[in-house]
Amino acid sequence: MVGDLENMPELALDWHRAGRGAVLATVIETWGSAPRAVGAQMVVSGAGEMEGSVSGGCVEGAVVVEAMELVGQGAAKLLEFGVSDDAAFAVGLACGGRIRILLEPVGGALPVALLEQLVAARAARQPVAYVVDLDGGARRLDGPGNWAERFRLDRSGVEEDGRHFVHVHNPGLRMVIVGAVHIAQALAPMARMLGHDVRVIDPRPAFGAAARFPDVEIIEDWPDEALAALGLDARTVVVTLTHDPKLDDPAIRAALGSDVAYLGCLGSTRTHAKRVTRLMEAGFSQDDIARIHAPVGLDIGARGPAEIAVSILAEITRTLRKG
Repeated sequence: MVGDLENMPELALDWHRAGRGAVLATVIETWGSAPRAVGAQMVVSGAGEMEGSVSGGCVEGAVVVEAMELVGQGAAKLLEFGVSDDAAFAVGLACGGRIRILLEPVGGALPVALLEQLVAARAARQPVAYVVDLDGGARRLDGPGNWAERFRLDRSGVEEDGRHFVHVHNPGLRMVIVGAVHIAQALAPMARMLGHDVRVIDPRPAFGAAARFPDVEIIEDWPDEALAALGLDARTVVVTLTHDPKLDDPAIRAALGSDVAYLGCLGSTRTHAKRVTRLMEAGFSQDDIARIHAPVGLDIGARGPAEIAVSILAEITRTLRKG
């Protein structure tokens, strides 16, 4: 899990275990120009310490005050801020927006055992839904089968019945870049800013030098072996950048044999045509090959490594959001 906005359940459990008290605040509904999406979270301790964000700074102060009163208590509490309320002007909520936030004290409304199960599932990269009955107060974990569309779109929210809030906990996004080339040097830090856990695979030590990729895990192994060790799933994106079939093709074959969310391959139309021929000779079907985004990235007229990286991330984002 990357980024301090993504590990709030883990932090809430740690603070509770340390005796600091913890209230988990979650955005459950928004209307208009609310600055944070449904599912955004913040943790508040008994001393008023806070991590995370539910509004980008607009209502955090008011939420902290309310949360501190719930530490060690049993009941959850729903808060709503909107421009029609005097409180909204005081906290500076964006014009025209409303936001609804659920406060859950750990050890009270949010049972410790349930939070532990949630944290364990997240650590194991298991997709799980945290379902809250906003009227009756019951809470449970559920598999993705009952919420397939929500998991596909990575979209938490209140059901049409107005009673049940479903918080989607998909495994964190992973990006595997094959080829420690100049584009990868631009792509890796940009992807990390978007929440991807980035790995760069390249068996050539000169390319994968740590100085070229600060704070990024470099795997000096052949791509097929590295990907087998990592494991590929529906929350992994793979980008091949070497132009060298000896490196790219094993990674492509591994990705096509899995359910990765996105597979993008650098190379011209002519290069891709040769790639398609090799893949068909290897037994892959037209449907398999159609999963490949090539030439990789949206056609934005990109020039140079940084702009190409932008085009790749734009295409990945569109694929993840729109399917």
